[in-house]
Amino acid sequence: MNCKEATKRMDGYLDGELDPITSQTIEEHLRECHNCDQPYKTHGSLIHAIGNATPYFKAPAALRERIRSSLREEIAAQPLRNVARDSQILFRRRRPELRTILLGTPWLGLAAAIISAALIALNLGPRLQRPGVDQFLATQLIASHVRSLMANHLTDVASSDQHTVKPWLDAKLDFAPAVVDLSSEGFPLLGGRLDYLDNRPAAALVYQRRKHFINLFVWPAASGSINRANTITHQGYHLLHWVDSDFNYWAVSDVSDNDLQVFKQDFEKLLPPP
Repeated sequence: MNCKEATKRMDGYLDGELDPITSQTIEEHLRECHNCDQPYKTHGSLIHAIGNATPYFKAPAALRERIRSSLREEIAAQPLRNVARDSQILFRRRRPELRTILLGTPWLGLAAAIISAALIALNLGPRLQRPGVDQFLATQLIASHVRSLMANHLTDVASSDQHTVKPWLDAKLDFAPAVVDLSSEGFPLLGGRLDYLDNRPAAALVYQRRKHFINLFVWPAASGSINRANTITHQGYHLLHWVDSDFNYWAVSDVSDNDLQVFKQDFEKLLPPP
C-alpha cells in the first residue's frame, strides 16, 4: 500500500469501517511511513472534534441481534439461490438435446429426464451442503484473530504458565476451558483473553509457532454435536474446527494447514482427562 491509498482510506480506518485485512495493511504502512503521520493526525483530530460536537445514540441490543440474524439467514440462503440459478442455466443448455429425445419414444424420454435430473444432482448437489453458518462464523473468527494482532491485544492475561491462565479464565467465564502447555511440542503458550463469538462469551488461548500466532477459540459444545474435524481456508487464513464431548474448538492462524493439524493432535494428546 502506498501513501495515496493509505490517505484515501484513512477516514474509514479511523472510523473502524474497513475489513480487518485492509486495516492491518494500513496499520503496517503507518508504522513504516513517516510521511503519513501528519494526515493521520489531521484526520484523527477532525474525527475527534466531530465526535465531541455531535450527539451519539447507541443502537439497541435488539436491533443489533436482528441485523446479525438477518445476515446469518442471508449467508445460509445464498447457496440455495446459486443452485436454483445454475439449475436453470444447465437446463437451458441441455434443452435442445432433451427436446430431441422427448419427441422420440416415451421410454427414451423418461430415461432422458432421469439422466438430466442425475446430472443436475451431481453437479449442484454438493453446493447444498456448504455450511453457510460456518462461513459466517469463520469471518467472525478471522476478524477477531486479526484484531488481536492489530490492536496489540493478544492477551488479557499474559503468561506461559497454564496454571495462571486457566484460573483467570475460569473466574471470568461460565465454563472452565482446558489450558494446555505445548512448549515442548513447539507451540508455546502466550496467554489467554476473553472474546465474544457465536452470540456468547468465548475463551481465546494464544499460542505461537515460530513467528506466527495461533488463536484457539473455545466455548461449550451443543448437546449432540458431532465429533469431527473441519478445515476452512478463508481470506488467506486457515481455520481448523473440532468438537469433543464438552467444547467447540476453532484454531485460527496463517500457519500452514499441516501445522494446524499437528497443533490439534498435540493439544488433544496433552489434554488432561475429564
